[in-house]
Amino acid sequence: MFHIILYQPEIPPNTGNIIRLCANTGCHLHLIKPLGFTLEDKQLRRAGLDYQEWASVTQHDDLLFFENKNVYAVTTKAKTNYTDHQYLQDDAFLFGPETRGLPSEILNTFAENKKIRIPMLPHSRSLNLSNAAAVILYEAWRQQKFG
Repeated sequence: MFHIILYQPEIPPNTGNIIRLCANTGCHLHLIKPLGFTLEDKQLRRAGLDYQEWASVTQHDDLLFFENKNVYAVTTKAKTNYTDHQYLQDDAFLFGPETRGLPSEILNTFAENKKIRIPMLPHSRSLNLSNAAAVILYEAWRQQKFG
């Protein structure tokens, strides 16, 4: 099972969409507090439909839970494309808040080979968080032959 980690997510529908993604792929979703909403938020529930009961979602106070896991930081600042890695079961993908991405004090703790990016056209800022999570998760799952 793969892990998606959302560091201080801000936009409820994005998290709702990712809950739905996790429910349909068997991925575990981890939410790092503080959240910009509650899990009872109407927009989150609308985007996630009734999938929240089928998804594995855990809230954490900080990133310490992931110290011994193989975590990739997803950032537009990375030099390595997400397709350049061989992912293994139990790998985790860390995404930052929608409006600002991962803070430099977190990014600086990652080796360059643990920072990945999704290619975009020059001068593009970023993809939607739930779209980015889906792109990366499906590549990792494809590499595992969807097992």
